[in-house]
Amino acid sequence: MNIEDCRRFYSEEVRIAASLKASPLIEAFARVPREHFIGPPPWQIASPDMAAGEKGYVTTENPQDLYHNVLVALDPKRHLNNGQPSALAHWIDALHLQEGERVFHLGSGTGYYTAILAEVVGASGGVAAIEVDPDLAARAQENLKDYRQVTVYAGDGAVFDPGACDAIFVNAGVTHPQTIWLDRLKPGGRLVLPLTATLGSVAGQGTMLRIIRGNTDFWNVQTISYVAIFSCTGARDPQLEPVVEKAVKSRALQKIRCLRRDRHEQTDTCIVHGPESCFSSIVSLSQN
Repeated sequence: MNIEDCRRFYSEEVRIAASLKASPLIEAFARVPREHFIGPPPWQIASPDMAAGEKGYVTTENPQDLYHNVLVALDPKRHLNNGQPSALAHWIDALHLQEGERVFHLGSGTGYYTAILAEVVGASGGVAAIEVDPDLAARAQENLKDYRQVTVYAGDGAVFDPGACDAIFVNAGVTHPQTIWLDRLKPGGRLVLPLTATLGSVAGQGTMLRIIRGNTDFWNVQTISYVAIFSCTGARDPQLEPVVEKAVKSRALQKIRCLRRDRHEQTDTCIVHGPESCFSSIVSLSQN
């Protein structure tokens, strides 16, 4: 097998693992060179067997080894990795992207999944990506320089104004959606984000949600999957931390059906009731 064959096999592995239906997304995984975004060899692949390799990593210099549904280290000392391909594919698939759409990607890392997004929306679309770590942002800017539809910013995505968007993908844990993200979604726009509790660590646990902008103040929300992910420090409200933690431990996050943007008193249907928005168990009747 040559490297192109490996990428094609990999895309099929991701398709099966993530239950993908969208052909453009499957093709994107077959086209984007993962090794280009991870850095020069040797590479370190995370092993489920912590006795294998140093600190749970297996070292390789063969780029073909990268084309499996595995975590590849970006910075082992900080436990930073390139992300589980099937998980990211599943979340990106939930955005229901179409060619020509504009996407905001918060938490671009070194740009691999930003490139996947760019391939799906095509040259007629656009991707605004942001990364809070300046070193990773600089790498992403270099790695994505040939994608004219992509602009990479270094900074805090919680306060960044991405402009009008068809879709927003937040790749870091939050306690609530930022108002700027909700305001910038076009009608029918999709926002995928991880609602997490830190549980005393940098990485948090919770649920990945898809929010669809409706034509009322009650927006449809769907749960996508369980998630364990690093936190977006700029999008965490200290007062909501215990509320989200309680909802994680009680599995109440699985009952979320609606994002309310109206002003209302907290009731027993409010699962995470914030000052600007509320995740609720009420079933949204808005047309999307």
